[in-house]
Amino acid sequence: MIYFTADLHFYHEKIIKHTQRPFHTVEEMNKSLTKNWNDKVTNKDEVYILGDFTMKGAEMASALLYSLKGKKYLIRGNHDNFVDCTSFDQSLFVSVRDYMEISYRNTQFVLFHYPILEWHGFGKEAVMLYGHQHNHKEYNTKNKQNGILRYDVGVDANDMAPVSAEEIIEFWFGK
Repeated sequence: MIYFTADLHFYHEKIIKHTQRPFHTVEEMNKSLTKNWNDKVTNKDEVYILGDFTMKGAEMASALLYSLKGKKYLIRGNHDNFVDCTSFDQSLFVSVRDYMEISYRNTQFVLFHYPILEWHGFGKEAVMLYGHQHNHKEYNTKNKQNGILRYDVGVDANDMAPVSAEEIIEFWFGK
């Protein structure tokens, strides 16, 4: 299975208030995000992190990545500077990129941290996946109502958990 997520912001205390997350402490948030991830994802699955994993450095990022299931890919966000540290184990990610396109079950996905107005396959049922904005669930519903094939995969819009390619395809196309 393929999963997508973004904007986890592990160890970022201010994000709780900023995005109105349902946690009292950063420890509670980290524990819940880790549990939600590992309850959905298996070690055989692939997870595309569309940016802003953590702002707390290479050591904390490494420890978290070791604890999370699946093969991980990073689409860099504006808070992912830990990957540039020489102390960071690059092998924790299959790849680190700024932009990526993948195909799954005849659906083209365009992966970028930031939402864009048009993308490769725009108007041809390619779905633009992103994070960055910390939208809530109703934002994706509004995009669907307006026929905009953009989907915020951030945890704030997806019950604090990764979202599967299957769920996104079902959301858009009912397949």
